[in-house]
Amino acid sequence: MSEDTATTDSGVVLSEVLSPYYRPADNTIVCGALDKDKVQALADAGVELVINLQPEDELTFDEAAAVQEAGMIYAALPIRGEDDLKQVVMLEFDKLLRQYHDKKMVLHCKSGNRVGAAIALRAGWLRGRKIETALERGQQHGLTGLQEVVHQRLLVPR
Repeated sequence: MSEDTATTDSGVVLSEVLSPYYRPADNTIVCGALDKDKVQALADAGVELVINLQPEDELTFDEAAAVQEAGMIYAALPIRGEDDLKQVVMLEFDKLLRQYHDKKMVLHCKSGNRVGAAIALRAGWLRGRKIETALERGQQHGLTGLQEVVHQRLLVPR
């Protein structure tokens, strides 16, 4: 990780704390599941917002309380899997991202895959990006195993 990024994160080297770790933009971090120590590291790094795409039954602790106790904003939009990758959910996702666009944020699910899928579908369906561009954006945000599902959904105009 570059020294500039470590400085941006108040000396916290998030790539050593979070796994997987994606940094598609200075103020956007994508990672896998959190725990209390990771939440504290995010707060120490100056993160202002945590958007959780994991359903409640995947969480191992009270993430909302931990995030709020650490002084950050918490938002949850559960995406269980491909059945939840539909336009109405992407509209809610887009609303969250637009509402907090100026915040340093973490987007997470268990592995980053659902975050990447949501980013790709948002780019294609709501931002009018070409399929290749939307998929590339998704990959930058952690899209892996859901790539074929996302590709097929992007082929259908919404």
